[in-house]
Amino acid sequence: MPVYTPPTVASSNPLANVRYDYRWEVYGGFAYSHFNAGPNLLQGANLGGFDVQAAHWVRYHWALAANARGYYGTSGVVPNIYGIRGPFVSEQMYMGGPEYRVFGNPHASMTLHALFGGAYGNFDSALKDQTGNSVPPNALGLFNNQWTFGGGYGGSIDLNRSPNLAFRISPDATLTNFGGAGLHEQFALSVGIVYRLDQVGRKHKR
Repeated sequence: MPVYTPPTVASSNPLANVRYDYRWEVYGGFAYSHFNAGPNLLQGANLGGFDVQAAHWVRYHWALAANARGYYGTSGVVPNIYGIRGPFVSEQMYMGGPEYRVFGNPHASMTLHALFGGAYGNFDSALKDQTGNSVPPNALGLFNNQWTFGGGYGGSIDLNRSPNLAFRISPDATLTNFGGAGLHEQFALSVGIVYRLDQVGRKHKR
């Protein structure tokens, strides 16, 4: 007598096939940083911009990441005779380093990272007095344009939306050395989308 075999029904759970055996992931999002654009400014700059990253996972826990981010906005200045208030400033950071996955399940994962590289600050955009003459940034309490050390130390929480897509929240403490007066710590945050590539169908060695 033939045995009836019921048809396979696909799971309606969009997270049922979430795995952590992929080799690559890319991330893009909106970024925020509270940034001090001068050594003695009382008013910090609240800057917005972008944060993009690519990571290559070599083990379940370990990856190597390359990161680029830019922050743009206006900054306070010291009282001055030029009538300048709230000039435009920007910071770009280019970094790389290791990532460590603390845990991962079908719903979420948490990763820590330590990124090292360089940062470029632009502080003299459109600095003109009332007669159109250029004003040096240091006359307003700002740093001069320069490259310096840049680092980002923090992590991310990925909230899975499908096997390949996740929503990321990534807080950081960033370190720079503008002006050569020692390391300056700033708070940074980005939110965006992670896309996972090249799933190979097997678990990484832990």
